[in-house]
Amino acid sequence: MVIRKAVITAAGRGARLYPVADTVHKAMLPLMDRDGLTKPVIQIIIEEALESGIEEVCIVCAPGDEEQYRLHLSRLRNNFASGYPGEDWARDQAARIDNILKRVSFAVQSKPLGYGHSVYCAREFVGEECFLLLLGDHLYISDVPGQRCAQQLIQLAMQENCAVAAVNPTREHLVRHYGTLSGKRISGMHGVYEIEKIIEKPSLSQAEVELLTPGLRAGHYLCLFGMHVLPHRIFDLLEKDLTEETGAGECQLTPALQKLAQGEKYLAAELRGARYDIGVKFGLMLAQIALGMAGHERDSMLTEIVELMADQGRSREDAQ
Repeated sequence: MVIRKAVITAAGRGARLYPVADTVHKAMLPLMDRDGLTKPVIQIIIEEALESGIEEVCIVCAPGDEEQYRLHLSRLRNNFASGYPGEDWARDQAARIDNILKRVSFAVQSKPLGYGHSVYCAREFVGEECFLLLLGDHLYISDVPGQRCAQQLIQLAMQENCAVAAVNPTREHLVRHYGTLSGKRISGMHGVYEIEKIIEKPSLSQAEVELLTPGLRAGHYLCLFGMHVLPHRIFDLLEKDLTEETGAGECQLTPALQKLAQGEKYLAAELRGARYDIGVKFGLMLAQIALGMAGHERDSMLTEIVELMADQGRSREDAQ
């Protein structure tokens, strides 16, 4: 198995980030990355893929967004080159963005018909290959120095020659926010499971009955991390769901993943790292803190946070 291509789904309009998403596309929101440079979220996610060995990236976007992505990235590249002439770091960043522009293509999701439909829009790009799937509003931060989360997942998929879903053991009160699965632990492989059942955002009572995984800490379930390596056969499964869709709802990815697990070897792997959903409450702030904690400016950021907390504590004491 060779994984050369990645798909990033980024067609959502960022309703959870209203009203800021009315002004700035959520994928273009700025965050300071681990290297100390402020970048749009989409660039950080693309670099997650490219630095994990991916050669080509497809962004699934809403109508009209392709031009905005290309314009923004081109302007950023040109500003580095013209605004900081002679600076090695600026020349390096301009080259990185130029590389992104050469490797990125776009697929348009013409109507918001669900996550499964968004993935299906990349079928032509993927062709007959396996591919890495990432979310356009999730940041992935590895605990392994020099190894990205996506790289961990790709290595396991290549080693086992099968589809793999990244998962996080998650506290029970949060399962209603995530696709959740049960699995059978693979002997001799830490944190790797053979997937048995997947349910999209189950209730806790449903999870307690159908999704218990032996060996996990009490009150924890395996929830999807927002990162998969999938075979091209997933598009056949999605096409069937889209054909059967009556218009009463959206086409989701999870039912197709369940069918995939029933038909072939499909593993779940606990990655050494964490995912941060920028769309949830405090999500953007927590993602920034996590990037800072993993980056070159860690000590400076911690100092600023400690001083802020101390100032807030003194202000409360004075108010009393």
